Amino acid sequence: MKKKLSLLLLALTTALMVGCGSKDTGKLVQTMDDLEGARIGVQLGTIGDIYASDYEGDEAGTVIERYNKIADAVQALKQGKIDAVIVDEQPAIASTENEATLTILDEPFALEEYAICIAKDNDELLTKVNEALAELKEDGTVDQIINNYIGDSTKGTCPYVSPEDVSYDNGTLVVATNVAFPPYEYYDKGEPVGIDMELITAIGDKLGMKVKVEDIEFDSIINAVDSHKADVGIAGMTMTEERLKSINFSDSYVTSKQVIIAADPKATGEGIGFIDNLKRNFIDDDRWTFLTKGLVNTLIIALCAVLAGMVIGFMVAIVRVTYDKTGGLSVLNAICKLYLTIIRGTPMMIQLLIIYYVVFKSVNVPKLLVAIIAFSINSGAYVAEIMRGGIMSIDNGQMEAGRSLGLTYKQTMISIILPQAIKNVLPSLGNEFISLIKETSICGYIGLMDLTRGGDIIRSITYEAFLPLIAVAIIYLFIVQLLTLGVGQLEKNLRKNEQ
Repeated sequence: MKKKLSLLLLALTTALMVGCGSKDTGKLVQTMDDLEGARIGVQLGTIGDIYASDYEGDEAGTVIERYNKIADAVQALKQGKIDAVIVDEQPAIASTENEATLTILDEPFALEEYAICIAKDNDELLTKVNEALAELKEDGTVDQIINNYIGDSTKGTCPYVSPEDVSYDNGTLVVATNVAFPPYEYYDKGEPVGIDMELITAIGDKLGMKVKVEDIEFDSIINAVDSHKADVGIAGMTMTEERLKSINFSDSYVTSKQVIIAADPKATGEGIGFIDNLKRNFIDDDRWTFLTKGLVNTLIIALCAVLAGMVIGFMVAIVRVTYDKTGGLSVLNAICKLYLTIIRGTPMMIQLLIIYYVVFKSVNVPKLLVAIIAFSINSGAYVAEIMRGGIMSIDNGQMEAGRSLGLTYKQTMISIILPQAIKNVLPSLGNEFISLIKETSICGYIGLMDLTRGGDIIRSITYEAFLPLIAVAIIYLFIVQLLTLGVGQLEKNLRKNEQ
């Protein structure tokens, strides 16, 4: 055992040394012409992704690496895994501010204009948003908001403040965004702030609507608006011909440009110390609260889903076993088999997205409830097979003995078979709960704050990958170890009862 532990520690240490100290041999990017044949990092679904795709598959062998967050792409560039990152100018400035070895090339990659996306069947809202934008441009509010976040002499001096006489009689304006794009949207003291956040607040004030922000993945924003999970989407989005096929866009509110971040071969520098880095990631602005809030949601989803999954699985198992033993309930058995085939044959993430964007497309169900429903349905399929295996493992003589005593099939199943079966499968059900805890890490795809999402938000603020990821991993490991100890103790107790 000690030998295995030593080998494991050695392997982990080696992996960390390789991950932190080694770099792939890449291409030096100093101009736009150097992009051909380079490994280019982009954020999935952004304009940088769209423009960089023109290089993909060329004769020079250009490779496009797509990341869910710009922070991940910048981290990959620092480690030499890619040669350049294409991103909007202001986020590029924010992400390289404390990185001495990275530089932004002077030559712009492309120009673009940001706009607000609105569903194609919501022309009334589109007209109102454009009218509000026009008024905000005319009275100088748009320039004020931009100057409050960009500009050495004006930054932080002129925040937008809602008028005192504003009323929100027209309801709520649900806004889909990706709060990982400073200075347009980012977290400050746990609240989403930035140019886009102030602008949409000002538009909401003009429309008499209270703004509610939904933080989701960037490539899910258009889907959220199109399916009416959100009224508008704002996240430094550029109107393109391809996007116009799915969504409408407002008038533009700011002009920006795509730039190239590359490694600076002349620059050298050391990162900040471990203690300061720890403070920056978790203490500053109480960023540790992202992890605690996410952990609470993770535990709620897992606990509710495993309980509901046990109910679903128990009922499905009874139907399947009844059919196997008596040939009855053939229609219900066919339905159960179809359910098991679909749920066990498709990824959990796809099921979650289908339930959120398709099943509840026109129903405003809380995301926490959506996640619980999705994970319950998924867990139920696996619990059903665990329960069915437990029941089928009971010797047929038990059923025959019960029937010979005058008990009905139902009475024998409830009084004799099921107690033994449940006892046999309790450890397996505990392991299902452990798996469910880890599977909840995909909840961020529908904008729900879970433990993994909390770590992602910290990474998007600090552009530091190591500490947030390690913290999340340690928390998951701690929870799983507690559950493992519980399952182990349960197995010991069961063995004692058998003696």
